[in-house]
Amino acid sequence: MADTFDPYREALVMETETIWPQQYAGLPPQEKATLAARLHEQPAEAAHLEYIRVHTGFCRRIVVTPEDMARDST
Repeated sequence: MADTFDPYREALVMETETIWPQQYAGLPPQEKATLAARLHEQPAEAAHLEYIRVHTGFCRRIVVTPEDMARDST
């Protein structure tokens, strides 16, 4: 289940994770890394954002959606 952007949790993010659905399996690893970095630079705009509690704070997980890909290509 997706969370809403939370400035409090953002201040405690210690890890990031990007989940790529099967439809993006053909993207080269370097392109995925570049796109993931862009998505994590503006987490408030991510269509599917999750905060996972970890021992040291939170992990921000972004599940890539077609909306994210369309926004990134503009």
